[in-house]
Amino acid sequence: MESLYNELTSLLQQWGVQTGSMGTLARGIMIVGILLIAWLVDFFCRRVIVTSIRKVTAKTHNKWDDYLFNDKVLNNLCHLVPPIVVYALLPFAFQEQPNFLSFAMKLCWVYITIVSVKLICSFLTSLYTISSEHEKLRERSMKGFYQMLKLVVICIGVIIIVSTLIDKDPLNILAGLGASAAILTLVFKDTIMGLVAGVQLTANDMLRPGDWITMPKFGADGSVLEVTLTTVKIQNWDKTITTVPPYALVNDSFQNWRGMWESGGRRIKRSLNIDMHTVRFCTEKEMEAYHQEEWMQGFETTGKQEVNLYVFRHYVEYYLRHHPKVHQELTMMVRQLQPTPEGLPIELYFFSNGTTWIPYERLQAEVFDHLLAVLPNFGLKVFQSPTGLDLQMLKNC
Repeated sequence: MESLYNELTSLLQQWGVQTGSMGTLARGIMIVGILLIAWLVDFFCRRVIVTSIRKVTAKTHNKWDDYLFNDKVLNNLCHLVPPIVVYALLPFAFQEQPNFLSFAMKLCWVYITIVSVKLICSFLTSLYTISSEHEKLRERSMKGFYQMLKLVVICIGVIIIVSTLIDKDPLNILAGLGASAAILTLVFKDTIMGLVAGVQLTANDMLRPGDWITMPKFGADGSVLEVTLTTVKIQNWDKTITTVPPYALVNDSFQNWRGMWESGGRRIKRSLNIDMHTVRFCTEKEMEAYHQEEWMQGFETTGKQEVNLYVFRHYVEYYLRHHPKVHQELTMMVRQLQPTPEGLPIELYFFSNGTTWIPYERLQAEVFDHLLAVLPNFGLKVFQSPTGLDLQMLKNC
């Protein structure tokens, strides 16, 4: 450094520069030279290296390199190179001013730290994007994990900046923070609890983005949009957004409908209340007519006079077994429940062969419309409480 400075001063003497202003002029020339070198390096990185990287990634068929070397990562990388060049060359310009040199290098180091933190955070964002595209990892709620890594990187960057400005060892600052652990725990309580809850949700595979969950306590009934450190965003079926703390999903119970989606069928469990006064034995003429129907195939006789409700239950089972929209590989039954003052409940328990909401509702309506219409063929009626019209008819009688 001294030889370079001496050569520059001797050159200025040859040009006739006065001795009093020689040092200032030489320093100014060196500063301009340092900035020019930093600009040239930045220009080379942007025009040559970055352009070459983009051309290489554009030719490959993989997507991960497009995400990993995106514009944000490359821009932060280019922003990092010039300050490193300036930091390395500053001693050439301010070798005779150690105090100012120390201050300038601190500022330069702070800038390098900030850009490095931004570069690492953008790199972690790229990794998250890559993992979201992965076939196995995209079903995991990894966003909270990456957010925690970013938070750790930012905290380390802040500690390095503070230690640089006050000329202290970063380990000493960490030791001081350890003494303030109770305060830090209160400040970052939600973040820490969210991290722990996120790890539990991911490790136990309790929740994935895209799952349909129901949580009445928070008014949540819809699809999970994203899982972060502090919130779980749920888009309800009315298109409103509900935010739930991650630890609430661990501490409280919630219903996850993922198993239903994966099974390929959605359960239908509804009852018809039969008027018990209409339950009777079938006549021989009725049985002869029934035996001519195709749905009587597989009918198991009791060996005695058959009850019309028993025949009706066989008909319902046959109807469900041959319905094209009913899932035939999942549980299917027609059972009789405990009689009530509102009649005798006949419950249908079966699954649709799809999970989409609208076709599911249409299938329910189709099945029970048919059963209500076919009930009189078996001499049965549904129970219905008396209405004003019934009382009027009774009064007229």
